[in-house]
Amino acid sequence: MAATGDEAAAMDSISRAPASQTVAVNPTASSSSHTESPEAAAESPAAAPKKSGTNTDGGVETAEEAVEPAEPDINELCTDMFEKMSIFLQGELTGTCEDYRLLENMNKLTSLKYMEMKDISINISRNLQDLNNKYASLQPYLDQINQIEEQVSSLEQAAYKLDAYSKKLEARFKKLEKR
Repeated sequence: MAATGDEAAAMDSISRAPASQTVAVNPTASSSSHTESPEAAAESPAAAPKKSGTNTDGGVETAEEAVEPAEPDINELCTDMFEKMSIFLQGELTGTCEDYRLLENMNKLTSLKYMEMKDISINISRNLQDLNNKYASLQPYLDQINQIEEQVSSLEQAAYKLDAYSKKLEARFKKLEKR
């Protein structure tokens, strides 16, 4: 993660701090740092040689680099940054855990709904089989009803024919009586 704003300025000032300020910022450094090995002296910024104000090139003067003083509470800032980063990451992880918990609950509810639907469909299937069995047991009676209906309709036709014939016969009888 890149540092921005005040953090970037603080880190920049630390990297440019002269040896005297670095020793002041680092409380673990002691006066025995002058007796370090040559490798440690080359690596430490405190052992870097300072440029002198005069040069041997014949009157050309060189200036020292202007350096901002280091923040004395850089450790506190780092600790604060790590705490805030920890809180942020905990929030992100908590949010992810809550998403997974919600998904798990949704899956459980969906599973329960499907189980209810399965039970309902099993009940419907059973009821449909019962109805089919009852219909099959009633089928002979329904066939008899159909036969009776056909017989009744043929009887009705016969009754109409008989009625028509009796009317004709009555009309002839009345004609014969009048004569």
